[in-house]
Amino acid sequence: MNRRGFLQIATATLVFAFFALFVNERAGAQRLPARLTDQEFWKLSSESSEAGGPFHSENLVSNEIRFQSIIPSLIRATTPGRAYVGVGSEQNFTYIAATRPAIAFIVDIRRGNLDLHLIYKALFEMSSNRVEFVSRLFSREKPPTLTPNSTATEIFAAYKRATPSRTLYNQNLAEIKAALTTKHGFQLSGGDLQAIDFVYNAWFRYGPDIRYELNGGGSPGGVPTYADLMMATDLEGQNRSYLGSEEAFRFVKDMHARNMIIPVVGNFGGPKAIRAVATYLKQKEAPVAVFYTSNVEQYLRQDGIWTNFCSSAATLPIDTKSVFLRTLRSGFAGQAAVVGANGNFNLEVAPMTRDLSSCGK
Repeated sequence: MNRRGFLQIATATLVFAFFALFVNERAGAQRLPARLTDQEFWKLSSESSEAGGPFHSENLVSNEIRFQSIIPSLIRATTPGRAYVGVGSEQNFTYIAATRPAIAFIVDIRRGNLDLHLIYKALFEMSSNRVEFVSRLFSREKPPTLTPNSTATEIFAAYKRATPSRTLYNQNLAEIKAALTTKHGFQLSGGDLQAIDFVYNAWFRYGPDIRYELNGGGSPGGVPTYADLMMATDLEGQNRSYLGSEEAFRFVKDMHARNMIIPVVGNFGGPKAIRAVATYLKQKEAPVAVFYTSNVEQYLRQDGIWTNFCSSAATLPIDTKSVFLRTLRSGFAGQAAVVGANGNFNLEVAPMTRDLSSCGK
């Protein structure tokens, strides 16, 4: 073989190698699907879940009035298009709208929280804008003064004055169940259907004034209502709630329409749920952007399963851009005082790699 022929073969081989590398990189980047089928969604939720467990409240609505204050810092610390892992109720939608993940998992010890998020899924899919969504959420007729451009304050002020409609409630509840069981084909148990009745009836009874309650009834002092949470702002006076703008609402709605917000039943200190989520995200090469723990870490320490959580969280695909988002309360379950905390509560964004390096020690 002459020198020219050798160079041609070598050049062709090099070009092919670079092309193969490019294709492999593109394939890896595209492993996380743009949408999940209904079957994939339900299988992922079901097979990642553990048996449900008790908690001292139903958490039909968040109790963290300052949850928006951390969002500017959270946005600066995170990268869109990654994975989100969270716990609890509607506050997750606000954090999802802010951080723009490609996929989200809501992991909670209560089976009822999964049912709550299935109701939300149906309501997002059924509603074309925020005004329609809040109408269906609380079963109240749409006030004629509201438009898709109305502010969250205007929307909730109007719906607080609106009269609950039993007709709308019955119609909406039937449509929610039909969407979940017929349209999507989710295999809900009798207990799931009863939980859906319970959650939706509570939203109907209390409307925008619903607030966090303990299982035995009653709310701690100063607990915000749903309306308070949605009308709140960050420290710069900007409303960043998922109902604060049509743009935020549409982002969450689109994720639900593509089956990319997956509720999972699991204890953070349990043997399966977080590890199952980690396995899926690793297979799809989807690193975690945000792990929102609320104040669950306090209970894990209190219950003696902190090291279990550390071991499970360490299996998640993380890097230097992955962060914990947590609520801190000084003096609870051994937590140190929080500098600058108002009423002993504060929010923190912390690097996961840093915290997990010493977690459990």
